[in-house]
Amino acid sequence: MCEKKILIVGGVAGGATCAARLKRLSEKSHVVIFEKGEHISFANCGLPYHVGGIIRDQDNLLVSTPEEMEEKFALDIRVFNEVTSINPEKKEVEVKNLEDGSTYTEGYDYLVLSPGAEPIIPPIEGIANENVFTVRNIPDTERILDYIAKNNPKKAAVIGGGFIGIEMMENLAHIGIEVSVVDMAPQVMTFLDTDMVGQVQSEIKKHKVNLVLGDGLNKITDTGIELSSGKEIEADMIILAIGVRPDIKLAKDAGLLIGNTGAIKVDDYLQTSDPFIYAVGDAIEIKHFVDGSEAKIPLAGPANKQGRIAADNIMGRKVTYNGTQGTAIAKVFDLQVGATGLNERQLTNKGIEHKSVTIHPFSHAKYYPGASQMTLKVIFNDEGKILGAQAVGKDMVDKRIDVLATAMRFGKTVIDLQDLELVYAPPFGSAKDPVNMIGYSAQNLMEGRMSPIYIDELDDINKDDSFILDVREIYELDLGKMENATHIPLSELRESLDEIPKDKEIVVFCQIGIRGYIAEQVLRSNGYEKVKNLIGGYRSVVLNK
Repeated sequence: MCEKKILIVGGVAGGATCAARLKRLSEKSHVVIFEKGEHISFANCGLPYHVGGIIRDQDNLLVSTPEEMEEKFALDIRVFNEVTSINPEKKEVEVKNLEDGSTYTEGYDYLVLSPGAEPIIPPIEGIANENVFTVRNIPDTERILDYIAKNNPKKAAVIGGGFIGIEMMENLAHIGIEVSVVDMAPQVMTFLDTDMVGQVQSEIKKHKVNLVLGDGLNKITDTGIELSSGKEIEADMIILAIGVRPDIKLAKDAGLLIGNTGAIKVDDYLQTSDPFIYAVGDAIEIKHFVDGSEAKIPLAGPANKQGRIAADNIMGRKVTYNGTQGTAIAKVFDLQVGATGLNERQLTNKGIEHKSVTIHPFSHAKYYPGASQMTLKVIFNDEGKILGAQAVGKDMVDKRIDVLATAMRFGKTVIDLQDLELVYAPPFGSAKDPVNMIGYSAQNLMEGRMSPIYIDELDDINKDDSFILDVREIYELDLGKMENATHIPLSELRESLDEIPKDKEIVVFCQIGIRGYIAEQVLRSNGYEKVKNLIGGYRSVVLNK
């Protein structure tokens, strides 16, 4: 393999992975990494936990130091060197040494762009105050920790309820700071559907966090923040976690094609519009694995894969990147919140027909100590293609989302989930795993044995034309009741059919949906033609109050 000179702009997940792979494929190639900061490979996903003292030693965030990578891979690593421009015609870049201010040019055979993304910073009054912070790199966390040490803040406002915002919220609360979370959206964690996020928001409020939704940041004041509504919130420090935008300046100035999402356009081989320039990571526009649409999904896992694939293609291996499905998880105090694929809101906006099932299984065998209940939702189309999944619970959420993400990636249908043989012993799971149960429920729905009604449809029920039937046992009524519902326990249903009208639509529910399904079958076999079972049962109603 002929010797090549490859320049890489930016380290962290995509750039550092690409560099290491290039050297493994071709020891003789000259690989240079330019990084304008001090660190080329660090765990930015761990930054909030360093602020919260969970990860105490900052060095634990360093995946690899420049010295280690130079020694291991014989790389040419230049920290505090910023690439300021690209000349595609001459195949060279201009670089500024940030330590001495000098500039120089460097030629290349191939160039890899891994500039990442930048925090969105709104141009508002007070945004440059010393108590306003972003969380994107190690220097950011150093500034936050230094401010906390010197000023002992009592209250913090976190702007944004996405991954970083929620993680910062939890970690600031962990060190005793009173936290407010503000988001313009009507909910936090917008990758979740509205019927899944209620329990997350309840968990946040349970931990004494002031949650303000549907309101935006207007300005930073001397005492805290002022919102678009005029509401004021006291805060000694403000964390901006509104989101990120791809850093496309170098690419745009060089004339490279920018996609419709505002990120660098690449093909399936991660090649830009210039055949000698590749791009990876948070700065690129990818295709969504579920529907092939253009998307921006800034996640570390995909960035690592892209770095490896770009290196393979530079070395002539012709490997395609097959899209990102957005598999992610977060810790929210005592809850685990995971998802993969598209949610119902996204699918509706795209005009993609879909249906879903929701169950409330236990994390492992209920009779074994420590079992906790989770909520698991899977979305699919008429052919059974899995379009997305979401899970919220205290334990083993990651296991179920990983299994579902794998099934999606390899084209398994929701019905195929029944056939998965998953580990079982009482401390770890159930003989019928929640993922299997999703498959059974989906089959019932797809084959017409269950007619679903979802909790967001309950408000649209015509009470004059419908009969709401609660088939829970009497002791379960202490958990709450649904307005206008008639209570007939499942155990008494067959003897009480004369109490149920046949000229109305019957909406039946139990606690989590299983007995509702049984009741639906009993009613249908006795001549009731219009019967619907509440997906997820009454527990879904309670979790979303």
